[in-house]
This record gives sequence, C-alpha cells and structure tokens, in this order.
Amino acid sequence: MPEGRLTPVDATLPPGWPDEVRPPGAPDWEQSAVAWLFDLVPPDYRAHEVLRRYPVLLARFAGDHVAAGLEAARAGWRTVRVELADQLPADAIEAAMVAYEREGTRLAAAARGVDVVAGALRGERWVPRL
Repeated sequence: MPEGRLTPVDATLPPGWPDEVRPPGAPDWEQSAVAWLFDLVPPDYRAHEVLRRYPVLLARFAGDHVAAGLEAARAGWRTVRVELADQLPADAIEAAMVAYEREGTRLAAAARGVDVVAGALRGERWVPRL
C-alpha cells in the first residue's frame, strides 16, 4: 500500500482518486477530502469559514487554484528557455525544464483528483464501464 494511502485501492473509485482521500461512504471520508483540498491551496484559504463550511465550494477554489498553477507551469515551460537563456547556464535551463515538467505532471494529477473528489462531494457516484 503506498505511503499516505488511507485505504486500499477500491475498484469502485474513479481513476485519479487521490490516495490521501478515503473512499466516499468510508468513515470521515469528507474530512479527508477537505484536508486534501486545503493542502492544494494557499494556507490563507483556511481563514475563510465559508470554505470550511461548504466542501463543494472549497473544491471549486482548489480547482481554480490548481488550474492556474498548471497553466503557469505550462507557460513557464514554453518560455523559460527563450526568456532566461542569456541569464542562466544551459544546465540551469534544462533543470528548470525538468522542474516545470514535474510540476505540470503533479498539478495535472491534482486537477483530475479535484474533479473526481468534487463530484463525490456533490453526491455523484462513479460507475465503472466495461
């Protein structure tokens, strides 16, 4: 079982379900979803009572934040080589490209996770297709 996984992989969970979030219906699953969503956004978001009170709204904020980060990573990847070529050595540019790629991969997975968790918070249930 991967480190951080709260429950074994559940075949009834949609692809992209975050390891840190318990399956819908499990004890404290919504609390695990809220904790995971808050981990995706800036710490100051925790000060907004409305986000703690309405997890679906928190999921919306998290989705917007992750989407913005993903777009920023993509933009950085597209432009860093041209914009900083004169200020950084080639190995730093290549390392930046790798960092942007890794961050983009992480954020794309987070975006998928936010989508499926938000659906579950809205009461949607995933049904596997053959």
